[in-house]
Amino acid sequence: MHLSAGDAGDAGDEGAAGAAADTDGEPPGGYRPGELRIAVRRSGPVRIVSVGGELDHDSADGLRTALSGLPEDGLARILVDLAELSFCDSTGLNILLRARLDAELAGVRLELAGPRPAVVRLFAVTGADTVLRIHPDVELALTADDGPPGPADSGGSGPTAREDP
Repeated sequence: MHLSAGDAGDAGDEGAAGAAADTDGEPPGGYRPGELRIAVRRSGPVRIVSVGGELDHDSADGLRTALSGLPEDGLARILVDLAELSFCDSTGLNILLRARLDAELAGVRLELAGPRPAVVRLFAVTGADTVLRIHPDVELALTADDGPPGPADSGGSGPTAREDP
């Protein structure tokens, strides 16, 4: 279920984020320039928040809402799928870092998956990649062990960016 940034909410156990048909006249890729799209679903003990488009000061409230609401019964992790995120500024970065702290206080892990190269660079330049656990994609994140909170083991080379098609 895709939601605009202002309508983020729990979509339950619906299909994979981004699987919605392109039937409402959206441009290829599904996102209009400057728009942030959010889909939220639950997979067992994991809340998956899929983020697409551009995350900046003007669009940040939807992500802030999607990442809030802790504690939640049976929730062990929040996984933020960044595979469709084309842009993230300091506001978006701060929301992710704040959400990580809030999750940690609630006994929940916040992890990221599938960032594109530009977003990986933002994390590396700011040092956020040293405190955020980043996985190459959602599938690997869901099968990863439940090690201690913090950066994913990436062989010492930093987070892995998703390859653009």
